[in-house]
Amino acid sequence: MKKIVLICIAMVASYAAKCQKVFSVDYESQADVKVFVVNYESQADLKVFKVKYESQAGPNDGKWFFTNYASQAKKKIYFVRYESQADLKVFFVNYESQAGWRNSSKQHLLY
Repeated sequence: MKKIVLICIAMVASYAAKCQKVFSVDYESQADVKVFVVNYESQADLKVFKVKYESQAGPNDGKWFFTNYASQAKKKIYFVRYESQADLKVFFVNYESQAGWRNSSKQHLLY
């Protein structure tokens, strides 16, 4: 019985570690990934849906949970002013079902 409980805890912990928890930093030098928000969905590498709860965040599928502290986040992002400065271009969508990668070659940035 103890083994089953431990296995369940390990599975939940491993899933939580893969969630897209992000924190928006104030300075470019603090960031893991530099992000530019585009005006049109067709320009984006990733379509992002901002979830309300940590448990709703996906493993790397565009469902982002913004944490209150940098230490809680898996990735620290910095929103740049110009597209040419960005590692990743995102478009914020209104519905969870719209979230996802348009350019899968950039997926490695959020692992």
